[in-house]
Amino acid sequence: MRQAVMTEPGKIEFGDVPEPKAGEGEILMRIKRIGVCGSDIHVNKGKHPLVTYPIVQGHEFSAVVEDVGPGVEGIEKGMKVTSRPQVVCGECGPCKRGDYHVCQNLKVEGFQINGCAQDLFVTTKEKIVPLPDSFTFEQGALIEPASCGAHSTRRAGNLKGKNVVVLGAATIGNMVAQCARARGAKDILICNYSGGYKLEVAKKCGLEKSFAMKDMKLEDAVKKFFGDEGVQVIFECAGSPDALTQGLQCIEKGGTFVILGVFEENPVVDMAILGEHEISMIGSLMYKHEDYLDAVKFVENGDVITEPLVTKSFPFEQYMDAYKYIDENSRNVMKIMIDMD
Repeated sequence: MRQAVMTEPGKIEFGDVPEPKAGEGEILMRIKRIGVCGSDIHVNKGKHPLVTYPIVQGHEFSAVVEDVGPGVEGIEKGMKVTSRPQVVCGECGPCKRGDYHVCQNLKVEGFQINGCAQDLFVTTKEKIVPLPDSFTFEQGALIEPASCGAHSTRRAGNLKGKNVVVLGAATIGNMVAQCARARGAKDILICNYSGGYKLEVAKKCGLEKSFAMKDMKLEDAVKKFFGDEGVQVIFECAGSPDALTQGLQCIEKGGTFVILGVFEENPVVDMAILGEHEISMIGSLMYKHEDYLDAVKFVENGDVITEPLVTKSFPFEQYMDAYKYIDENSRNVMKIMIDMD
């Protein structure tokens, strides 16, 4: 079968390797689509601190079940599926209390262990997420980033009746905003620095309130769009120190601030505001299985719209061309897909 190996930053080698088999409790999947995410881009540029080369990338994907191993029930050949990319120890404190997504020994497919950039891929039954027959393979591959949105919005607590600001309008920010809507947020404002294409995609996904931070301060935008109601919950999805600072300055006292963005340098946080305003600042990493199930439900119900997010697809053999396209068109790219067919 075909396999793509990133042997070093910016270099992918294709090989023909033996097909894997499904063992006890395992499922063999034929990969259909692979989404390229921001963390993959860091790996390609050699800027991911937790990756050792060579590595097979690919952690957000859709597939069809090719075979099931002994002991597997409820999953049949031909089903559309995706699966969680987390490999956990099951023995550490977080795992024992059910927070396996922050396992002390967490490994993620495509980063610390090989991912799914190959024709066939094996995973275990507990990580499999069935997809509706009505799903396109592109929708299936977007369940992973949608699950980040589902998890972070669940971490924020009850959103009903609350105004929400999402800082960052790339794929994760878009998914967070849509999941906040699905969880009953009263109103949502999404922004990025430069505006343009990503905010146009947001509007196509039904996120009508948006602005560019190069044109307006966040505090002014909150007053413009929310008036005296203010903002009660902010999600930082851009990894921007300036956005973080502006968010802390305008969030309502007693509000909730959820951090998803990856910061290249540690930002300065105004601890006086954080403490005296009783702001709850919460980290959010990846997802649990129930977040995948919520994401599937949100997409199936039409609460999360995915079609506008797919910018372009590349065939498997043009994997490196996908990265080049992203580099050359960074402001006009949302989700790039690798089409295994």
